[in-house]
Amino acid sequence: MDLNTIWFLIIGALFTAFFLLEGFDYGVGMLVPFLGRTDEERRVIINTIGPFWDANEVWFITAGASMFAAFPNWYATLFSGFYLALFLLLIALIGRGVSFEFRSKLTHAGWRRGWDWVIFFGSLLPPLLWGVALANLMRGVPIDQHMNYVGTFWDLISVYSVVGGASVVLLFLLHGALFLTLRTEGAIQRRARRLALAIGAWTTALTFFFVILSYFETDMFTRLGVDPGSIPILAGLSLFSVQFFIRAKRDAWAFAMTALTIVLSTITVFMDLYPRVMVSSLNPDWSLTIYNAASNPYSLRVMTIIALTVLPLVVLYQIWSYWVFRHRLKAAEHLEY
Repeated sequence: MDLNTIWFLIIGALFTAFFLLEGFDYGVGMLVPFLGRTDEERRVIINTIGPFWDANEVWFITAGASMFAAFPNWYATLFSGFYLALFLLLIALIGRGVSFEFRSKLTHAGWRRGWDWVIFFGSLLPPLLWGVALANLMRGVPIDQHMNYVGTFWDLISVYSVVGGASVVLLFLLHGALFLTLRTEGAIQRRARRLALAIGAWTTALTFFFVILSYFETDMFTRLGVDPGSIPILAGLSLFSVQFFIRAKRDAWAFAMTALTIVLSTITVFMDLYPRVMVSSLNPDWSLTIYNAASNPYSLRVMTIIALTVLPLVVLYQIWSYWVFRHRLKAAEHLEY
């Protein structure tokens, strides 16, 4: 296996970790104004992700930095073509982070209610934009022979990409509701479980509708075959099983199944792309690949040594933080946020 492929796999793994961890994080943020009926309950909900949300975003930063260093042409084309979408994403993430820190600085009800809605929109917009972006990466975007994106922002909007965005929003919402069943108790836990049960079927239906659209809009089935292998099939089966585990009140298993769905779905997207990193809708020969978009071999070799040294430490730190803050939250406890 060459270094180009290794770095494609590393970046895929970084994005997979990001979607897995930020998925429940965004889902909880979207539920703050709806599942919390009092200010104290809303604080409990926010505090469930308090120790994790900023550390989860490290994976996005690391993935972006790795893309810049390993595949600079991929980074340049993606960030210039998706410039407005990424700008909106940045604004949403900034607003969300400021809300977590500022919300509880004053006790005025209007102040806190306003920040709750900033958290909601700051958590809704990123998964919507990521879904739209992934759909466009799979379908292809207008890229010319010089690796330049020659379309506009509106070229990224279509029925297919909007369905992709809505699917990701619903999946993360379900993932977040199930995370709350593990981190809370009493009324909030019961409401989160009821909501997960209510949206579970819609999530499954919309996700499979997106898969059907992918048959017509992308070359995924041509490349992977009608039988795409065990990974996409297991992603579908794990999503199907979520409803069963929720009804049986096996919250940990239900959460594990949404986590597995996110992991396997992200791997499927990267399987569809490989060895391409961005598909040109104008001419397949103008697509960016892990070879024409890559840095020189020396840079990849140095980066590999650094990654093998640093990444295990980041993983160990995250596992340790989740272990330390594994207990359920109660309203009577000290709430930081």
